[in-house]
Amino acid sequence: MTAEPAIAVHGLSKHYGPVAAVESLSFTLESGRVLGLLGGNGAGKTTTLAMLMGLLLPSGGSIRVLGEDLLHHRYRVLERINFSSPYVDLPHRLTVYQNLRVYGGLYGVRGVRARIEELARDLDLVDLLGRPYGRLSAGQRTRASLAKALINSPRLLLLDEPTASLDPDTADRLRGYLRDYQKTSGAAVVLASHNMLEVERLCDDVIMLRQGRVFDRGAPAALVSQYGRDTLEEVFLDMARGRAPS
Repeated sequence: MTAEPAIAVHGLSKHYGPVAAVESLSFTLESGRVLGLLGGNGAGKTTTLAMLMGLLLPSGGSIRVLGEDLLHHRYRVLERINFSSPYVDLPHRLTVYQNLRVYGGLYGVRGVRARIEELARDLDLVDLLGRPYGRLSAGQRTRASLAKALINSPRLLLLDEPTASLDPDTADRLRGYLRDYQKTSGAAVVLASHNMLEVERLCDDVIMLRQGRVFDRGAPAALVSQYGRDTLEEVFLDMARGRAPS
């Protein structure tokens, strides 16, 4: 018998009145794989992530996460999921350490102090642990938010623009760290990003969304070949402008 996918989505939709933010989305994601969600602003990427976390109720369709029906049993899997976005702040008055300690407690992390120290070393946060989150630069907040997302060693990691605001060197090292984490932990990762280099480096498969619907999907290299392009960014531009493969 094969293990159940980390995510199994069928016919997933989210409507706001007459507007379809996501329409008839279906996919599976196996553990140990990275799936990229690509699309312009308003394509449905963040809405999809919010439904995968159980923060938004879908208008239709089903979601199974780590073997559970997310719509009915989300509390059975929440401790094994985590999320990072530079657009979602942590409490400003708490220090980085206090924030991580609080979230470690919420997730029931054993040996939380040692886990915080490990993440601080890995993500270059050691000198920032005592600083209030609200006094961090944008790039520092991105790294602190990622530490929060990894505090419970999640089996499913949802990432929305994980390297936004980072300088190229830090972003490159962070991508390497995420890839190593994914490989060694066997976690499934869903990545929403506008950085095509990042997607090509991290993702095994890609779903391209346009106006809430699937425009195309496939492995990054396969999509580049299919569209007769040199890079995934050129493929993205074709999608954004409604061009089909040549």
